[in-house]
Amino acid sequence: MAALRRLWRCHPAGMAASHLHTSSAASAKQHYKMLVLGGGSGGITMSARMKRMLGAENVAVVEPSEMHYYQPIWTLVGAGAKSAASSGRPTASVMPSGVKWVKSSVQEINPDTNTVRTDDGTEISYEYLIVALGLQLHFERVKGLVEGLEHPNVGSNYSIHTVEKTWKALQNFKEGNAVFTFPNTPVKCPGAPQKIMYLSDAFLRKTGKRSKANIMYNTSLPVLFGCKKYADSLWEIVKQRDLHVNLRHNLIEVRPDKNEAVFENLDKPGETKVVEYGMLHVTPPMGPSSVVKGSPLADEAGWLDLNKETLQHKRFPNVFGIGDCTNLPTARTAAAVAAQSGVLNKTIKQVLKKEKPDMKYNGYTSCPLVTSYNTVILAEFDYNLQPLETFPINQAKERRTMYHMKADLMPQLYWHGLLKGRWGGPAPYRKLLHLGMK
Repeated sequence: MAALRRLWRCHPAGMAASHLHTSSAASAKQHYKMLVLGGGSGGITMSARMKRMLGAENVAVVEPSEMHYYQPIWTLVGAGAKSAASSGRPTASVMPSGVKWVKSSVQEINPDTNTVRTDDGTEISYEYLIVALGLQLHFERVKGLVEGLEHPNVGSNYSIHTVEKTWKALQNFKEGNAVFTFPNTPVKCPGAPQKIMYLSDAFLRKTGKRSKANIMYNTSLPVLFGCKKYADSLWEIVKQRDLHVNLRHNLIEVRPDKNEAVFENLDKPGETKVVEYGMLHVTPPMGPSSVVKGSPLADEAGWLDLNKETLQHKRFPNVFGIGDCTNLPTARTAAAVAAQSGVLNKTIKQVLKKEKPDMKYNGYTSCPLVTSYNTVILAEFDYNLQPLETFPINQAKERRTMYHMKADLMPQLYWHGLLKGRWGGPAPYRKLLHLGMK
């Protein structure tokens, strides 16, 4: 139980991987031209790109985790469509060969002295720094949730330690309320909290239990989805399938012994509602990496403070960032990391040449909204929440082809394209497929 509690308190989003030939626990002071903090999707893809730009001997990655996970597939793991084992590979297998793998946790970042201190006390100095530390999950911020996750009818697709519990809870469901939540914090992959609802609905229909289920989505947000085009389609699905959406409802307590979840009404402070559940899927509150938050690199909210177009730090020009740890005003997804990686690569190349960065990140992100075991709405949009679609079709429609892209093609693109630093998002293909038009 104590070990579980430690996991919930500080579970980094960007769980990463490892490296055979050059991994070592650091002991003496070290120096690198390019130091990458974090071995999640952003850290690994940028270390692969930096290896090509600067040479492997000039690049180091600080990452404690022995395993690297393709987290987008956890939606399907929680619904029984994929195995948890298929989502992970040893960090050693994804770390670019020859790049130094410092198998430690970052304890402190000192941009004034261009140094980083790791948990074993080692000081590493750098010329340039890429921060890719992900975000942190905070299961402990919902009263009773840590205890609740030890019960058979509570799960969460947001951690490798709890995703299989979602599938067990779904299989064990007999009747009553099946409740799905979205917290009152920024989250990674903001479509995922409702994807599992649609899949659960499909599973309960398939197994003949749907008539005994009241499916409920309680979200802290004032909208079902940020980009209106896709939200309109999702509202249609919600109506057709008799799903109940309660906006501005935030989970504040789980009472596992009574199978009760307590929600606050964010529009009516002080008003709470107790919901009995037969199954509960919780998206935990999330927040910035404690290391970033405690450093001069953070904005007032604790996120890495970047220029949203160049991904260069606003105050420290030799510091850059990517992914979930940043304050970029777009949805935190692997697709966003891909698009950011291409821009960041160009930015760094120009900074090294003492040129002014001129390539601009437009906030592109993508969320394959899984709506059943064989359909997906492929949402793609920019900083302004305007659709930025790759294919010359209406992507707000449920499509079987998009499901196969999500379930079969995207994992391959991740392992063999993004993590090798060879996939910067679909922008070139979008231009081609739209015949050069917007």
